[in-house]
This record gives sequence, C-alpha cells and structure tokens, in this order.
Amino acid sequence: MTTELAKLAPSSVPRTIGRIGLGAVLMLAGISHLTFARDSFQAQVPEWLPLDKDFVVLASGIVEIGLGASLVGLPRQKVAVGFIVAAFFVAIFPGNISQLVTRTDAFGLSTDAARGIRLIFQPVLVLWALWSTGAFAAWRARKR
Repeated sequence: MTTELAKLAPSSVPRTIGRIGLGAVLMLAGISHLTFARDSFQAQVPEWLPLDKDFVVLASGIVEIGLGASLVGLPRQKVAVGFIVAAFFVAIFPGNISQLVTRTDAFGLSTDAARGIRLIFQPVLVLWALWSTGAFAAWRARKR
C-alpha cells in the first residue's frame, strides 16, 4: 500500500524544498533536545505524564532527529514518513497545551498570549508534513 500511495504523491520543487526544510527543522529541534535547550523542553513535559522528564526529552529528541533525517534521506518513502511526522506533531500537541494551561515559561513564551499563539503553529506543522511529502494528496487520490 505504501508503494501505491508513493506513486500517487505529487512532486514539485516547492514540495521538495518544503520536505527538506521540515527535515532540517526537525533535526535541529532534535539536537536542541539533547543539548542546549534540554531544560526548556523538560519544562514542557506535562506533570501528568508518568515518565521521567529527561527521558521524554531525550527520546523525543532522538525521534525528531530520525524523522528529520527520514524526510531528507528517504524520498521514496516520503508519503509514509509524512504521515508519521504528522502523527508525531499531533502526539506532542498535549505538551504544548499543558504549557499554556500550567502557564509554564519556556522558549521565551512567558505570557498566555504567546503560549496560545504557539498552539496555532502545531496544526501548521501537521499540514506542512502532509503537503510537503504529498501524503494527503496521495491519500485523497487513492480514494478516487
């Protein structure tokens, strides 16, 4: 099924640039999880999550690096990777909501307005992943 979807995925220079750009953003974010922004990411881990905050930050950083590298280095699997990246962005959204609800300052987001505006960008990341990989278009074309 993944091969079928890959054949249906549109491809263009803007989509390719978008896919590689998103991959680079994810790799940088993953590296920051492991290094200079580790404390800020720990502040975003919801209190209700029954896992060690440092483990969550390190694991999500490694996942982000892997997803970013996959976006850049696996163009033939771009549709599957696009769906996985979109699902990842959905999965981490509760952490962003928690940051707003608990009024946790991190990454310079020190007001409710700033934290609220950040929430708007999570769906943008989901759409970016689905558009740049052609995943959504391939899925829709499969339905026809």
